[in-house]
Amino acid sequence: MAGGSNRIGAPVILRNLLVSLLIPPFGFVTVAFVALLLQRRRPALGLGMCWAACLGLVVLATPAVSDTALVLLERNLPLVPPADDPPQAIIILGAEIIRTEGGTEPARVGALTLERLRAGAQLQRSTQLPILVTGGVTQPHMPPVGDLMAISLHRDFQVPVAWVENQSRDTWENATDSAAILRAHGIHSVYVVTHAWHMRRALIAGPSVWPDPGRFLAEQRDLGDRLLRAARMDRRPVVRVPPG
Repeated sequence: MAGGSNRIGAPVILRNLLVSLLIPPFGFVTVAFVALLLQRRRPALGLGMCWAACLGLVVLATPAVSDTALVLLERNLPLVPPADDPPQAIIILGAEIIRTEGGTEPARVGALTLERLRAGAQLQRSTQLPILVTGGVTQPHMPPVGDLMAISLHRDFQVPVAWVENQSRDTWENATDSAAILRAHGIHSVYVVTHAWHMRRALIAGPSVWPDPGRFLAEQRDLGDRLLRAARMDRRPVVRVPPG
């Protein structure tokens, strides 16, 4: 298993910082901070922005709104895999890792990653398809997510891992780097395992793997927060990795 790079570039750190500052819910805190800076020069605008930020935080914190937003992300997911050209492999997308102290390993997979691994292991046992795990370095001086996922699947679920992609830094690279590995092994049809709320992002992020992200198949898993495994469908109900 090849180790991934242990360094995270400055552009990636800057991008992650901007995303954290601008994307809700913290984005509303950023708006409130800007509103305070505008209070002296444009008090009316500053006050309006502050009220809007507070209202946005309250609205997103309301279960009815947040649950509805999740449902909208998870709608219209076909549940029946294609019978004429079934997937040939399973891709499990990594999420977070957790630092450990006092143990033999510096980190382990986090709760979200573990849930995806559990669903992927169930799928592998029922289909006997090979697994590709994908995830690079997310924290400085920590192992890549993909490496930790492979260790967890082998140790915790007794499930073999055929390929480890451990260089990607985000969902976009998860898709493109995984596609390169799959093409090299003649794989053109895949399951993608991730959370339901993340599935839209995974499909949109990977046009090289899923050129038509508007149509895909998924099977819902009963894992509390509606974990899904999914794969894109082209004009025919089949998931294809296009040739490079």
